Amino acid sequence: MFENHLQLGNGVFTTQEIAQILRVPYYKVSKWITQYWDGELGKCYEHQYSWSVGNTRAVGFHTLIEFYVMMQFTLAGVKTKAVLKAHKELGEHFRTNFPFAKKEVLDNISTDGLRVYFKVDGVNITLDGSKQFNLDIIKLFFKNLDFDNDMLASRFWPMGKNHKVVCDPHRKFGQPVLDGTSIQSEAIYRMYLAKEPISFIASIYELPLKSVKDAIAFHKNAA
Repeated sequence: MFENHLQLGNGVFTTQEIAQILRVPYYKVSKWITQYWDGELGKCYEHQYSWSVGNTRAVGFHTLIEFYVMMQFTLAGVKTKAVLKAHKELGEHFRTNFPFAKKEVLDNISTDGLRVYFKVDGVNITLDGSKQFNLDIIKLFFKNLDFDNDMLASRFWPMGKNHKVVCDPHRKFGQPVLDGTSIQSEAIYRMYLAKEPISFIASIYELPLKSVKDAIAFHKNAA
């Protein structure tokens, strides 16, 4: 099922918000949406992953997670064509439009910086149609995700789980909040920009100092 409309629990992330959360340039996110997910993958599934929000595009939570996975492959040096090929094969195999948000996929996917591999019965198979075997791989770890009972990504920790900022589609439509609350990290950052002392912000929101500092650090480093 596609999450290509505003609905509680789906989350909503505009192009700019994705760029800020993932720390990637706006133009790259825009290309991922229009050319790859709505374009190449959308043609395969005969649906778009995004919808219009004013003058920009928005996607749901699981598309955000797929972009996060795409970013990991990009950092490892894998070409976009190989990633999209892997997405198509895994989507077909698992019968899902969001294979990169599925725990079983993320637990068994890896790369050598050129191809994408998936482990089947202990053997790594290339996801490029050739089914070649290769054991010299670099494992990609996705430790910044939580999963629900269906083993789909349910929460994303953009700074890592040792920090308090989390994206949860069931809170504030997935916008970054502080763990255990519905307080958006951006609200904390706005107070900080207004020259309010960190200790005062923590007192007003009844938050630990670490939560306030994490919110400030998150937005300071945003793209």
